[in-house]
Amino acid sequence: MAQTRVIARPAPRRAATLSFGVWQVRALTAAAVLLAWEAMARSGLLYKDVVPVTLAIAEGVVGEILDPSFYHHFRVTFLEVAVGFVAGSGLGVAAGIAFGANPFLRRACEPYLNALGATPKIIFLPIIFLVFGVGIESKMAKGALSGFFPVVFATTLGMMLIDRVLIQVGRSFNLATWQMVQKIYLPAMVGPIVVGLRLGMAVAIIGVLVAEIKFANAGLGFRMMGYYEHFRIPSMYAMMLMLFALAALANWGMTRLQARFDYRGLSVAVRRSVAERARTPH
Repeated sequence: MAQTRVIARPAPRRAATLSFGVWQVRALTAAAVLLAWEAMARSGLLYKDVVPVTLAIAEGVVGEILDPSFYHHFRVTFLEVAVGFVAGSGLGVAAGIAFGANPFLRRACEPYLNALGATPKIIFLPIIFLVFGVGIESKMAKGALSGFFPVVFATTLGMMLIDRVLIQVGRSFNLATWQMVQKIYLPAMVGPIVVGLRLGMAVAIIGVLVAEIKFANAGLGFRMMGYYEHFRIPSMYAMMLMLFALAALANWGMTRLQARFDYRGLSVAVRRSVAERARTPH
């Protein structure tokens, strides 16, 4: 029994040491990148201000935070990403459920979805600009187009992985289509859907920024390109750093959302709900 206690107790200490080591590596990596950047900026190997010193970039970040016009461009980009993501992901979930529930429809559309999903969405920008104009609507459409495909693929896969017993039991109770979606499909595949939403959010942000860089009169991408055109390089890097921080914050939020949903637990809950309903006399 003494041996059992010796073997069982060190596990928490090992986990804590591993966690501490990971944070050490992350901190050292960030410090090494900053030192390498500062060394390159002060080396004189590149054209002046192409790689500005970190202090100049930090001043640019502070300047952006204190500049009221930054928040106008931020609101524009946030609205474009939010509307595009909601529209694209909503259509993706609906289409994924339809493809997953109808094998014939899935096989018929699968080649086209795979081809379009693998195609760089930037090639559709001219068509989007022709249809929606060069205003905010085209950026929303680009975000929706980019965010649609990860969500539809994840939802379709989630539908295909649902236990057939759950679907058969739902049909045996003559559940309507919406009831099947609400009580069987969505709870059983919430995990894959959230993963698809996480990926869809990332590519929707990229799609909107690409459209803003190409043709826009407002937005963070437009603001960054303005700095580039006027050779305000520290401000350009500051904007890039802030875009990175905002994208990382959005990814962190989606990761937290994913962690809140235990799709295995939800599948068990669905099974229990179906079993209890089956025992209920009708």
